[in-house]
Amino acid sequence: MDFLQKVRKKIKTIKGRASNFRYVLAANGIFINDNERKIANLHNIHAGKRAFIIGNGPSLNKIDLRLLKNEYTFGVNAIYTNYEKMGFYPTYYVVEDYLVAEDRATEINAYHESKAKFFGNYLRYCLVPDDTTLVLNFRLDYREYENFPNFSENILKEVWVGGTVSYVCMQIAYYMGFSEVYLVGFDHNYDIPKDAKINKEIITSTSHDVNHFNAAYFGEGKRWHDPRVDRMEQSYHRAKAVYEKNGRFIKNATVGGKLEVFERVQYESLFV
Repeated sequence: MDFLQKVRKKIKTIKGRASNFRYVLAANGIFINDNERKIANLHNIHAGKRAFIIGNGPSLNKIDLRLLKNEYTFGVNAIYTNYEKMGFYPTYYVVEDYLVAEDRATEINAYHESKAKFFGNYLRYCLVPDDTTLVLNFRLDYREYENFPNFSENILKEVWVGGTVSYVCMQIAYYMGFSEVYLVGFDHNYDIPKDAKINKEIITSTSHDVNHFNAAYFGEGKRWHDPRVDRMEQSYHRAKAVYEKNGRFIKNATVGGKLEVFERVQYESLFV
C-alpha cells in the first residue's frame, strides 16, 4: 500500500468515526443537521397503528395488493416495478443492499413516490439523497455484534443488519411506534439457478428470476447475494422477541411460503 492509499484509508476511517459520532449525539438530543432532526421526528409517530412490510416473493401475485392502498406500508428494493398490480407506492421505501443500489441506482434516484426513503449512510456514493431521504447509520460489520443478531430500538443512533432488508424495516417500524406489523410476500425460499454465475457470496443472474414477483427482478445481468435463510431466521426470532417483550407483534400474512417464525394470519381476514 503506497502513501496515498494509506492517507485515503485514514481519511475514510476518520469520516466514518465522525459520522457515527454524529448519530450518537443525535440519539442524545444534539442535532448537527436536518437529517437527524427528521429521523427524531418519526419516533412513535404511528404509535398503536398497524403496518405491512411487503416482501418481494412470487406469492405477491396470489393476493389483492390493492387492499393495502390505504395502509401504512414498507416496500424495499425494486418494489416500485410492481406498481401496476399494486395500484400504489409504499408509504416508506428502504434499501440496504449495495448491489441493488448500484445496479438500480438510476431508477432509485428517480423514485420520489414514497413519503420517506431510508438508505444506509454507506450508499451515498451511488444513491443521491432528495428531500424525502433519511440516511441511517447502518452497522454493517458483523464483527461488531456481541451476540448476533442485535436489534435497534432507536434508529436515530444505529440500525443493525440481519441478512435481509426486511429486518431493517422491522427496526424502523418499531421506532415509529407501530404495534402490529404484518408480513406479505415473504416466501422465504430461494433457488439459485444452475446457469447463475457465482463469485463467493455474489450471484449474477444469466436468466429469469424465479424468486420474486417479477421474472426481471433479479433477471439477466442483475447481481444478488447468497440468500442466507438461516441468518434471516435468527434475525426474525430476535425481532419477534423484541416486539413481544414490549406488547407488540409481527405476524405473517404471506400466502404459502416457508417462513414459520411468526404466527400466521389469513391476509383477507385483515380487511374484514
